[in-house]
Amino acid sequence: MNADVIIVGGGITGSSIAYGLAQRNQRVIVLDGEDHDYRASRANFGLVWVQGKGANMPDYQLWSRRSSQRWSDFARELFDVTGQDLHFEQRGGLVFCLNDEELEARRTSLQKLHQKLGDDSADWEMIERSDVETLMPGVKLGSEVCGASLGHRDGHANPLRLLSALQAGIQKLGGTILSTRVQTIQRDGGGFSLETGRERYSAQRIVIAAGIGSQALGEQVGLGVPLRPQRGQILVTERLIPILPLPASGLRQTREGSVMIGATHEDVGFDVSTTGLAAAKLSARALRVIPALADAKLVRQWAGLRVITPDGCPVYAQSKCHPGAFIALCHSGVTLAAVHAEIIAQAIVDGELPSSLKVFNQRRFNVPQAA
Repeated sequence: MNADVIIVGGGITGSSIAYGLAQRNQRVIVLDGEDHDYRASRANFGLVWVQGKGANMPDYQLWSRRSSQRWSDFARELFDVTGQDLHFEQRGGLVFCLNDEELEARRTSLQKLHQKLGDDSADWEMIERSDVETLMPGVKLGSEVCGASLGHRDGHANPLRLLSALQAGIQKLGGTILSTRVQTIQRDGGGFSLETGRERYSAQRIVIAAGIGSQALGEQVGLGVPLRPQRGQILVTERLIPILPLPASGLRQTREGSVMIGATHEDVGFDVSTTGLAAAKLSARALRVIPALADAKLVRQWAGLRVITPDGCPVYAQSKCHPGAFIALCHSGVTLAAVHAEIIAQAIVDGELPSSLKVFNQRRFNVPQAA
């Protein structure tokens, strides 16, 4: 099968780029891997998040802002194409602080980031307990909650609806999605040939967006990126009456009423099992914020693997030795979906990433080791 562009990886990142390409009249094939592959999109918390992003790379903060600003139009366009509501809301987001030390540490961290940016526009503020109570009149806060940071650009969406809508949009716009795992990538004339063991697919350009599997595939076209998996576990309660009008880092209520509690950050290799220890840790923190959750039944616990680069920031690059081969990696697929569908997709069509994204090139990791 031939295409203008083949996307290797059908998670939120790969599907966002593929959707944007299909919008631009590109013949797109998405090779989505197999059912038992590790999939970060299955365990996504659903935040469209800006505050605090990019503490070690301010450009990541700016990139997250650009996507956040585009998200409303992005969600509306996807609805127009597919009829699927992403449950997107953008009224701000909270990071709860349980003592004065946490409050001051949060304030200092955000101030340092915005000083690096030379940014006078306040897109966040530190608020006291009384202000949090005003924002959340339907819930009684735990006695330890002394305040929070409020990010005005933050929001949330249903990640499963997002992935479903993206894949429906790709197909409505003429793209193809196949469940098969790419084994080898080879140069083929002016384009590329991808072998799966059963079939061969050809395209002028390819985008590797296969999550943790991108490391081995990228090495075949000069785009090796050091990656590690990081397990994140999430808890989900039964459906409750609305109590959380704003999402928070590690605590949000879906439109259906379930409360999501998360997430752990565990370096355990490729182990995607769930643990009682993680459930206890997540529950304990959530109950310190909202004690009434003690009466809610937990109905689900799951784990997934984040895609983590050495500095925790995204990677976007085109191969120098194999022009036309691109790679796109991040662990903020929901937040960045809007710019992936617009800016990254247009860059693939143009055959060149914009200069503003050079900071995200994988060559930043090629630092010689001391003898």
